[in-house]
Amino acid sequence: MRNFIKQLLLKLPNQQLRRRSWRRSSIPTSSRRSGKTSGFWSGRRSGWLAWGAGLGCLTLLLCLQMPQVMAQSNEAVQKQEDEVIREYSLPSPAPQAPVVRPRPRPAEPPARSAPASPPSRQASPAPSPRPSAPARPQPALATPAPAAPTPEPEEPTPAASSTPAQPASSQYVLQFNRSPVVGNALQLGGVLSQARLGFTRPRNWQVNSAKVLIRFRHSPALVASRSNLTVRLNNSHLGSLPLNRKPDEIGNVLFDVPANLIQDYNTLIIRAQQHTSEECTDPTDPTLWTEILPDSQVVMNYQPQDVALDFANFPYPFLDDLGLEADQLTYLRPKSVDNLWLTAAGRFQAAASRLTNFRAIETRLVNGLDDIGAESGVVVLGTPAEQPALAQLALPFAIKDNKVLDGSGQALPNGVGVLMLTTTADGSHPVLVATGNDSPAVLKAVQMLAQPVDRQLATGQAVLVNEVADVPSPAPRDWPGYLPAEGNRLQLSDLLTADGKPYQDITVNGLPAPPPISIPLHTLPDDQFLKGSNFTLRYSYGPNIDTRRSSVTVRINGQGVGGERLSSAKGGSDSITVEVPPAVMSPTSTLEVQFFTYPQTAVIACGEVPDQPMWATVHGDSSFNLQRTNIVQLPDLRHLQVGFPLAAPQDLSQMAFVLPDNPSDAEVLTLLQVSGRLGRLSQADSVKLGVYLAGGLPNNVREQQNLVGIGLRNRFPIPEVFQQPDRFSLGERFLRRQNQSLVQTLPDNAGVIQAVASPWSRDRILLGLTGQSEQGLADIRQLFRRDELFSKLEGDTVLVKRTTANPAEFSDSDFAVTTLTQNQPREINRSGPVTRTVSFMQANWFLLPTGLVLLALIAYGVSQLYLNRISKSGELQ
Repeated sequence: MRNFIKQLLLKLPNQQLRRRSWRRSSIPTSSRRSGKTSGFWSGRRSGWLAWGAGLGCLTLLLCLQMPQVMAQSNEAVQKQEDEVIREYSLPSPAPQAPVVRPRPRPAEPPARSAPASPPSRQASPAPSPRPSAPARPQPALATPAPAAPTPEPEEPTPAASSTPAQPASSQYVLQFNRSPVVGNALQLGGVLSQARLGFTRPRNWQVNSAKVLIRFRHSPALVASRSNLTVRLNNSHLGSLPLNRKPDEIGNVLFDVPANLIQDYNTLIIRAQQHTSEECTDPTDPTLWTEILPDSQVVMNYQPQDVALDFANFPYPFLDDLGLEADQLTYLRPKSVDNLWLTAAGRFQAAASRLTNFRAIETRLVNGLDDIGAESGVVVLGTPAEQPALAQLALPFAIKDNKVLDGSGQALPNGVGVLMLTTTADGSHPVLVATGNDSPAVLKAVQMLAQPVDRQLATGQAVLVNEVADVPSPAPRDWPGYLPAEGNRLQLSDLLTADGKPYQDITVNGLPAPPPISIPLHTLPDDQFLKGSNFTLRYSYGPNIDTRRSSVTVRINGQGVGGERLSSAKGGSDSITVEVPPAVMSPTSTLEVQFFTYPQTAVIACGEVPDQPMWATVHGDSSFNLQRTNIVQLPDLRHLQVGFPLAAPQDLSQMAFVLPDNPSDAEVLTLLQVSGRLGRLSQADSVKLGVYLAGGLPNNVREQQNLVGIGLRNRFPIPEVFQQPDRFSLGERFLRRQNQSLVQTLPDNAGVIQAVASPWSRDRILLGLTGQSEQGLADIRQLFRRDELFSKLEGDTVLVKRTTANPAEFSDSDFAVTTLTQNQPREINRSGPVTRTVSFMQANWFLLPTGLVLLALIAYGVSQLYLNRISKSGELQ
């Protein structure tokens, strides 16, 4: 039928033309002329009839084809709908949110009484001083130290809460020595001095009562009637007491804290007023001192609250930015470890470390859910076949025959990642599950949590991950928080604060020395500064300045680089340009601007403080003119303190870990610890590091990326690191070799960190982490975990070894770190020819006079030869 209609449509125009031609030939000429008008209209009617017949046939054809086309379209739409429904079919009804019920902390042992001390005056209630500005919340303190026995205070409570303390199921003792500013004692000197300590309250704590125990000693020269100690918490006075102790007597005072005074961020202020004379005290007198002892503490009685799990709150409760303890993560080891599982674990650890506010994570690896430690979040990565323990968990998506099923009971397709939140059987530990029906799906699920742009979409107790954004890698020299790589003329507003905002005008107040203005001036690790750099400080200050004593000083890393006096007694704006020495610039350098603002007043009576507003401002248009070049010496473990070169670019896409085939728990834990440290040292919108087993390392990765090898000496995956004869290396039977020296030790439990230039790429390095025993790998993990030990990295080889069987949590002296520099590092120069020439001339300036003399001698010799030739040619003529 369709063919017949097509042939009819083709024949219609030809037949019409032949019919019109025959009619014209059969009519006489005269008749045609006389009937010209009628012939015209008859032709038009015939044309309309032909086109009408064609349109009718076309309509008939469409009517015949429409049902089949619609059927095919409906089938395609139905197929797409079925596919979408199959991919996104969710459990119905939606499961209830899992709830974590933390276990109470073990009760603290009863405190022993401190040695008896002579009776002293009772702590007096605090006076009502002039209100002060709210204290800025301080960051959480470091990981806790073991609690010391709590001494029993002698003094009665100065100020008690009107609400009686409720019984608490848990108690936490926070000692002052947790803060690095305390050290052996918190020093208070001068006539009026104060110290601040910050601490946080974990999110799921309901504080019922709290106390602050202050242990102190003071100078025996203080006059008790004019000297006192005042304690404030969050701008509320807890009480005051006189400084009237006898020489060498330890004072104890216990302050009750109202429960509602404890907030998420808390600031404890201890202020001492000290005098050595009834009339006038010299503020520079060295006998004006009071020490707050490090075993002072804050005691909180609290009840842990239940936590409902929701991806909208991730990473809480696995990571708590308000926690007082180090965050703990426990990974469940799969039946078999492959490249994708190791990559997923490494990326998750790096991403988690970026979210912990620069605090280390305590990581464990267990073989079963029964081995989980207290107060630890559980991370389960892998397919149901790799993680049989998934069958023991109550999950939103069912698992059958080692397959994850959707809400309709169908297996999810490969490549679809699944994220789920649940708890252990007793409900005391949160569990994060990243799974799927194949390994790429597991990696895709983890990648979603590693990228903020995707993580913010997650909510509820389960997430199906179909696709994740392909976040482009940043430039290798694009390091947030560091000086911009492009441009040598910068303004202060081009730098970013800790919260990612540009620096604006900064104002300080104080008399006569306000607090210094500190600005991080972190240089890129591969920047080398030349002579000629300068900083122009633009500032302003208030009126009534004593120009003879008031000044401004610029310091970099504590070293003064310039300053000047404040010249106008009426106040105003000014600027100063100071030279920046290349030696003071580093990736950890800090710029400080210190104002000294003395008022222009008459002689001040003893003890009086001028009531005058004194202020100074550093303006955001202060500018830098930097002379720098892109030169770096590799390998140098000192650069590893900031992550270079492994963290270039910042998403870790140009580095890879290499582990032995079938890695041990110690080797996997070392991978997690190192990747966590690199995560803390980098900032990017994604994590793209790779992990490979020794037998599956691709050639392109070997030749193009920085490699980190982890493994025991007898199974180290990158033997090229330790094959150079002139370097330190380990051998069989506890053998140590360096140059021509060869010794045997018994035993050898030290860890070895060594960096060498890559034999496959000139600007890449190989980093080896090894040891003769697993104890050596454990010591390497401690070095990457503890900031004080990590800051000792330098040279190209580091040996780390514990000096005691059980090192203390906060005692870095329990480890011995030895650094070696065995070979001359290789220079990587990526600067232009002009910059290279300037750099060479500055580094070898002593060659310039010699070169000028040689050039002068050569020019003189050439000119003499020319003159002699001219004179000889004249004689010949």
